[in-house]
Amino acid sequence: MKNKHIASKIYTTLVMLFLYLPIFVLIIFSFNEGKTTVWKGFSFKWYEELFRDDKIINALGNSLIIAVLASIFATVLGTAAAIGISNFKGKKRLLIQSASNIPIISPDIVMGVSLMLLFTFLGVLFNFEMGFVTVLIAHICFCVPFVVLNVMPRIHKMDQSIYDAALDLGCNQWQAFYKVVIHELMPGIFSGLLMSFTYSLDDFIITYFTRGAKFQNLSIEIYSMTHRRISPKINALSALLFLAVLIVMILINIRDKHEEKVKK
Repeated sequence: MKNKHIASKIYTTLVMLFLYLPIFVLIIFSFNEGKTTVWKGFSFKWYEELFRDDKIINALGNSLIIAVLASIFATVLGTAAAIGISNFKGKKRLLIQSASNIPIISPDIVMGVSLMLLFTFLGVLFNFEMGFVTVLIAHICFCVPFVVLNVMPRIHKMDQSIYDAALDLGCNQWQAFYKVVIHELMPGIFSGLLMSFTYSLDDFIITYFTRGAKFQNLSIEIYSMTHRRISPKINALSALLFLAVLIVMILINIRDKHEEKVKK
């Protein structure tokens, strides 16, 4: 048993190193004075340069705006879709749920090209160009299935009798829906929101095909840098984004543990 415990620890350590060592290397070199991977000394130079670069800051702002709006709209639509799907029975529910998972398993390039063709066709009909709005719609489209995927298990676990009891105790349908259903589904809704935000912020392929000629987000800006040497400013930006995500995940874990204690 002791040998198995040691082997388990070694295996876990190796997996964690495999996953996070590249990120730690990136964070370390974000403080490198030099432009290459040769260590020239500790410095905050690239962080200072980052906040002076208007192109990167504007691209980051566009990415954050798209991610926030797409995750909010996708969460609302995905939650409504999950509740609607749960009302179907048998093969019909299985068919609709399987269809909602297709955007998750299909390659991004397929969705990107198909949305580009759709927006191009609609642009000719209604005389508009691809840009911020088309990117936002595209991101909502691929984020909705992730919300459905997170909310559906919570619906299956929910006790329908609690909703019925709320109605019997004087709540109208909207009050019972908000106080019971939404409350019970909130962990899944919140997980879907965070997943949507993460995927939207990270997306490159679908954005590339639906952005048009003028809209520039962070992933496109970084891609444009690959035609020349990528600036170490991107190391600093990546380190800050990782830190932000890490803080959010820590806060979520603290919140979940607090809820578990309250329930006990």
